[in-house]
Amino acid sequence: MSSWVRFRDCWTLYPRQPRGLVEFVGGSYLAATPQISYRRLLEGLAARGVAVHAWSYVPGFDHQLQAREAWSAMRACRTRMQDRLGQLSPPLRLGHSLGCKLHLLAPDGGRNCSGLVALSFNNFTADQSIPLLGVVAPSLGVNTEFSPSPKETLRLIKRQYLQPRNQVVRFNRDQIDQSLDLITALQCRQGDRSELLKLPGDHLTPASAGLRRQFLGDWAEGSDRQQQVNRLQDLITSWALSGTVSSG
Repeated sequence: MSSWVRFRDCWTLYPRQPRGLVEFVGGSYLAATPQISYRRLLEGLAARGVAVHAWSYVPGFDHQLQAREAWSAMRACRTRMQDRLGQLSPPLRLGHSLGCKLHLLAPDGGRNCSGLVALSFNNFTADQSIPLLGVVAPSLGVNTEFSPSPKETLRLIKRQYLQPRNQVVRFNRDQIDQSLDLITALQCRQGDRSELLKLPGDHLTPASAGLRRQFLGDWAEGSDRQQQVNRLQDLITSWALSGTVSSG
């Protein structure tokens, strides 16, 4: 397995002989350094033969714009990879928290991928995500809501997201998960094949061990945690290697 290499706004990691590709977008404060914040999860995928492209970004208010930026960066990265390594099967899109929303808002409607694995989908309002915003923003005269809003996001998923194959993952101790809203919106669509999977864990289960200890303390790691991550890696790898591109 090679080392992490940055290309534009993506961090890339390639196994010696890639058998598939995962395009990853992380969530909130973890997203700026995905090669560190999600190192354990993503390097585990590479060890299983899956190439990884992870977009690096700082979350803003215009999620539609950031969805386009992520999609464009991933496309450029994929073109470069194919020039070097040859054609691969369609990529699997993988998101955590806000990253799920950005994948779901991609301008291609999910058509140019084999599916989406959505971990801990989060669709909070801006003042829920940034508690002091509702107090400070009016005096500053700034926008106080994400674009699109949570309600509009779910409407767009129902009308414009065309990928039928989605694995929505909800962790049983995640206090800010909104996966039930997502699976409901997805299953409203004709021909949908989305599934909801409940796993043990919390919102930071996909994050690297060091970050979990920093936020939750030493108790946050143990053999059961590693088993949870291993199961997640196996699930994602299976999806990455078995999917076919949507023609929707």
